[in-house]
Amino acid sequence: MIFRQLFDATSSTYTYLLADSASREALLIDPVLEQVPAYLQLLQELDLQLVLALDTHVHADHITALGRLREATGCLSMMGQEAQADCASARFTHGQSLAIGQLQLQAIYTPGHTDDSYSFYLASGGMVFTGDTLLIRGTGRTDFQNGDAAQQYQSLFGKLLSLPPETVVYPAHDYKGWTSSTIAEERAHNPRLQVTSQADYVTLMSNLKLPNPRLMDVAVPANRACGMPAATTSA
Repeated sequence: MIFRQLFDATSSTYTYLLADSASREALLIDPVLEQVPAYLQLLQELDLQLVLALDTHVHADHITALGRLREATGCLSMMGQEAQADCASARFTHGQSLAIGQLQLQAIYTPGHTDDSYSFYLASGGMVFTGDTLLIRGTGRTDFQNGDAAQQYQSLFGKLLSLPPETVVYPAHDYKGWTSSTIAEERAHNPRLQVTSQADYVTLMSNLKLPNPRLMDVAVPANRACGMPAATTSA
């Protein structure tokens, strides 16, 4: 397997490149529009064919590269079935397996941060890509885009934290320079996971009082069009 963790400094977004070494097929998770030239250069340098680009959810802090990558490479663009976006080539659902060569990536519906949030588990690599649901020493906010703290509690404690403890956690964002963690490490040291009940978690999240992301009013509608606002139909 070929794996790269890529970073957009402006939005503190991590994008993940996974590829099958034999077939040279690749996918990108949570690509950022401004980084498309860098993605295309890396794909060329590594002799990879991008076959799939996907978003863990409709982001509010950057504009997705799904549409631009589809235009440039012919790859499929995928979003969760709950996403309010008609632009995607296809939708994934909970439990669905996405194949890239011999790699099998399992989609896990993890609502709470938004109502269309997904995580992706690569069992063969011991990795989980958690979007904005589980962050390193934190969790995604739940106060916009139909977010729901009670749902997020269930996504965390009922789904993600039940993965093998050694599973490496790769989030969509980090603002302190952390790059990865593990399920065991987050269970032990993530302050938001030390609550004793769902009610306590809901109270904790409701007291955060965070400002809206700077690009929210631009990014959300753009991302519902796969980062290409003029697009109105699937391709």
